[in-house]
Amino acid sequence: MESKENTAALSQPWSVMALKAHLALNVRNVEQSIAFYRRMFGIEPSKVRTGYAKFDVQNPPLNLTLNETAVSSRGALSHLGIQVATTKDVLAMRDQWSRAGLLTRDEMQTSCCYAIQDKTWVRDPDGYEWEVFVVLEDNLPETAPCECGDNAPAQNELASSCCGVEATRSMKTAAPICCT
Repeated sequence: MESKENTAALSQPWSVMALKAHLALNVRNVEQSIAFYRRMFGIEPSKVRTGYAKFDVQNPPLNLTLNETAVSSRGALSHLGIQVATTKDVLAMRDQWSRAGLLTRDEMQTSCCYAIQDKTWVRDPDGYEWEVFVVLEDNLPETAPCECGDNAPAQNELASSCCGVEATRSMKTAAPICCT
């Protein structure tokens, strides 16, 4: 039987101040992944050891670690994202990634996750998809399911799938083709 003190403690609001989210990714080759995330975030890793690297990202606040392991696929993870305030922010991030030599893929005015969004994507060496997105209109009525990011095309192929794009060979311009 629970005491009144334990019950009262459980009903109190949580007062812990979170510093940042932590994300640990299994990667096939930590050196390749370091090169990608160095370009993606524009910073150096804060710690590198054999088969391990840590990026202490300030914006967005993120503790990202890379753990080298024998990975045969990217697993159950769908995709990762950074929500920003405006389309201008999406385009600024796309331009930053392009200048860093990363291949980007845009989805503008796309219907995804029951919202209208503008977004740009990159893919790391292990196939993890990262999006930067702004929500333009939210809480749309339920329609056909959409698996944003899951059906994204490989960087060197053209595709047309749910939340996919009909892209140019450079993958720098695209038009949404479904999920509307």
